Amino acid sequence: MNISNVGYIIAVTGALTLGVSGCRESNQDQPHLGYQNVAIITVNGLKFKDLNRNGQLDPYEDWRLDSLTRTKNLASLMTVEEKAGLMMHGTLPLVNDRVDFPTLEKEIVGSSVNTFITRMSGNPGHISQDNNQIQAVAEKTRLGIPVTISTDPRNHFTHDPNATSVAAGRFSAWPETLGFAALDDTDLMRRFGDIARQEYRAVGIHMSLSPQADLATEPRWGRINGTFGEDNQLAKRLTQAYIEGFQKGGSGLNKESVITVVKHFAGGGPQLNGLDPHNSYGKEQIYPGNNLEYHLVPFEGAFAANVASVMPYYGKPVGLRNKNERIESVGFGFSKQILTDMLRGRFAFKGVILSDWGILEDCVGQCQTGLTDAQVSAGVSAFSMPFGMPWGVENLTRQQRIVKSVEAGVDQFGGTSNSSDLIAAINQQQIPQARIDQSVIRLLQQKFITGLFEDPYVDEKAAVRIVGNADFQHQAEEAQRRSHVLLQNNDNLLPMSLAGKKAWLYQVNPGIAANYGLTVVATPEQADIAILRFVAPGETDPHFPFGSIHFGQLGFGDAASIVLDEKAGVYSGSEDYQALERVSQQQIPTLVSVYLGRPAILSNVVDKTDVLLANFGSSDEAMFEVISGKAKPEGKLPFELPSSWQEVLNQQEDRPHDTANPLFPIGAGLVM
Repeated sequence: MNISNVGYIIAVTGALTLGVSGCRESNQDQPHLGYQNVAIITVNGLKFKDLNRNGQLDPYEDWRLDSLTRTKNLASLMTVEEKAGLMMHGTLPLVNDRVDFPTLEKEIVGSSVNTFITRMSGNPGHISQDNNQIQAVAEKTRLGIPVTISTDPRNHFTHDPNATSVAAGRFSAWPETLGFAALDDTDLMRRFGDIARQEYRAVGIHMSLSPQADLATEPRWGRINGTFGEDNQLAKRLTQAYIEGFQKGGSGLNKESVITVVKHFAGGGPQLNGLDPHNSYGKEQIYPGNNLEYHLVPFEGAFAANVASVMPYYGKPVGLRNKNERIESVGFGFSKQILTDMLRGRFAFKGVILSDWGILEDCVGQCQTGLTDAQVSAGVSAFSMPFGMPWGVENLTRQQRIVKSVEAGVDQFGGTSNSSDLIAAINQQQIPQARIDQSVIRLLQQKFITGLFEDPYVDEKAAVRIVGNADFQHQAEEAQRRSHVLLQNNDNLLPMSLAGKKAWLYQVNPGIAANYGLTVVATPEQADIAILRFVAPGETDPHFPFGSIHFGQLGFGDAASIVLDEKAGVYSGSEDYQALERVSQQQIPTLVSVYLGRPAILSNVVDKTDVLLANFGSSDEAMFEVISGKAKPEGKLPFELPSSWQEVLNQQEDRPHDTANPLFPIGAGLVM
């Protein structure tokens, strides 16, 4: 989108007197200025944007100055309402996967919010077009502060046997972070971050709400798929490389960076019984092995890479002590001991602390009681009712929660555009102005350093060319292939020639199988071989807002033989197990590939299959490349696989690889 010629020119002659002291940067080269409706000021042949439309060059508009000088000047010009809006991190309102601009304009112009998460799907043309229009709206604000756009991870493959496209849409589709952990290749991790960075910036996304430095020490936890496994040193290496790729180097932010937000400090893995604190019944985080220090190690990698932002988790620690000091049992976003004393003090973190989503809101309605069975059957969504995660401070008002969180160290609140309680707290002098200015300066400086004040716009045609281009996708598919883990290969069945064989498939795309010379048959009885794809089993509870997060049982079995958690709503492993039992009766070569979003119990699988592969996000093509020997599985398990449900129950939530008799230990993986 070429918009640099729109606008008008104001000529300024004579010497420029700055209102704020500060050294000038040595680079005086004219940067490209992207704008639509703001004025341009010319000084000694150099051009600057008149963002506040006052006809003169203010220090914050002067790109020759260092970012801190510009930041402090802009902060001095802001009202309480504008500062409070800056400290909100809203969600882009969408209608049919496009931005709802009438609603958004009220938040940007009316409420001074200028950071939003985007949940638009992977069409780079639409994303870049809408993000450009968002920046045009931001130019209408009093000070012309550009908008920072964030996203959850969007470059990972999610298996769908009925589709040939990937969950990443047109973005390059790599394995989940567990796949990178299986390879333990920091150069590959860094290259992934750099490619994702290019794709994000091409469409106008500036912030990645990742990486997830939590550890998979509790195998029942439902968010393991976003981690680097359970080994803290491995997670430390890959966390650092991930951030260096996204931020383009290890020295902090620059104009080409994507801001990374490492999460969830101080380690979100050791959840009581593996239940997730998105739901009220999973709010407790426990340390029966007194192992907090183990969970802090991956964040050392983030700090070594000069990570820009940190996100604390929802969970509230129970019975946690740090150097004989009892840690208050409140969500980490409300803990001064964790955020100020530990994060800012011990680890000397200087960047932005961004809260997780919804910590200010009440948990009401179905958060306690859940939807009824009748409501679930009628298709009522648990998301249709208000929910929040204010664990440990449920008795406080929203305004009191804001005060406690800001005092703890939070700079910005995720998932909300409602700054009214923060404004009230400031006006009632419940939070010192100096403390608010600390957050304002941290947030604004990131916008300056990443170049948004000079040019927040993107080239929409270039975005379509860059995102998911052939080279990027080729590298992503190679990583999918390499990250497979070969756990069992009876009689050296792999590599296998597939041409001419009759295959019975389960959750495998038949069209893709045919491309490898297989004849797909309708029943196992007709087949020469069977190829099955499973997802690690789990339980979900549709009665609660985040019931889709897996918890509980990790083993495959039928309804009569499996032991379910008391919270269970739906168990996902029985149909897969029935398919495997059906095949095992035919005594034909059988190949099973399991997506390990969590450490599945495969004791009922290994005796019914000849080949057992693990993947962490892989297309059918990548799987067939491995089966046929065109690619080699290079991965090693990034966590151990328990041998039984009882061993899972006996292990401690905060300790790694501590089941007594794992079926496969961490690091397992055969060479083919």
